[in-house]
Amino acid sequence: MSEIIEMVKSVSRTFALSIQNLPKNIRLPVGLSYLLFRVSDCIEDNPDLAFEQKDELLQIWSQVLRNSEEPVIFTSRIDHLDPTDPEVCVAQKAEDLIELLHSFHPELQELIVTHCVNSAQGMAKWQRLGPSIQTEQDLDDYMYHVAGLVGYLMTNIFSFFIRSVEKQKSSMLPLARQVGLGLQTVNVIRGIREDYSRGWIFIPESYLNREGISREQFFLSEFEDKALAIINRLIAKAEKHLEYGLDYISSFPFWLHRVRLSCIWPLFFAIKTLAVSRDNPEVIRSEVKISRNDVFDIMRSTTLLGWSGSWLQRYYNKLSVST
Repeated sequence: MSEIIEMVKSVSRTFALSIQNLPKNIRLPVGLSYLLFRVSDCIEDNPDLAFEQKDELLQIWSQVLRNSEEPVIFTSRIDHLDPTDPEVCVAQKAEDLIELLHSFHPELQELIVTHCVNSAQGMAKWQRLGPSIQTEQDLDDYMYHVAGLVGYLMTNIFSFFIRSVEKQKSSMLPLARQVGLGLQTVNVIRGIREDYSRGWIFIPESYLNREGISREQFFLSEFEDKALAIINRLIAKAEKHLEYGLDYISSFPFWLHRVRLSCIWPLFFAIKTLAVSRDNPEVIRSEVKISRNDVFDIMRSTTLLGWSGSWLQRYYNKLSVST
């Protein structure tokens, strides 16, 4: 358990906070699932791999997950990548991750494998299509495969262990998809400059055309006003998706406070990130993050009062306003 948590911390300290807070019986499968998704992310994001290599490796990784290929076949193909990169380090430990996966209940294994494979296949599809997103629908398709499926998997894991969630799963899954799209839209906003440096820009061409600028002009200072208009449009899109988050959280009874907090924290970190990104040129120039104090204040306040749905709504509204 401790090794899994340390690996999660190495690639995302904020998600590690949520995973660590879960009840023990849920913590390990959620932590492992997160790392399995990050293996796919490593392949998709790595700048030292060509599109064709990424497609091929994601196919091999899918076969490993399905237990139709040995993990060493996958790890031997990435042993030249830089192990000081935390995501690479996780991917290079795929054999250990798969061994742990095979120790789970068969039904739980199947839940995890199905969603991780679907995500990897969606990423592979976009590697074949190339780095240009034409429409908002294209963006949603991409984000569904990298984040919407994560929402589905987390909901299925919760329902596997918690009977009251299992009874509401059918109504929770559409909400989980929306929240996943919202969280990934926030990631798109935060990573615009870094993604562009590796050849991708996840801003739909339709957004750029509406403002009359090109992908390259988006990052030039003389077009900053138009670029910020596009950022604000993405922020509005993210907010629309994240609005479903409180409905999702309210699906958990108040006495499942630790499970609720594991969902509250990513949602509230995201809405605060959108608030500090609005009309902020640093989004285009580098990257915008919320402060450690913001993280601490959100965790402290929600831990004390997050059992109350009405308080959560008021606090959510407060965080969504730029200050």
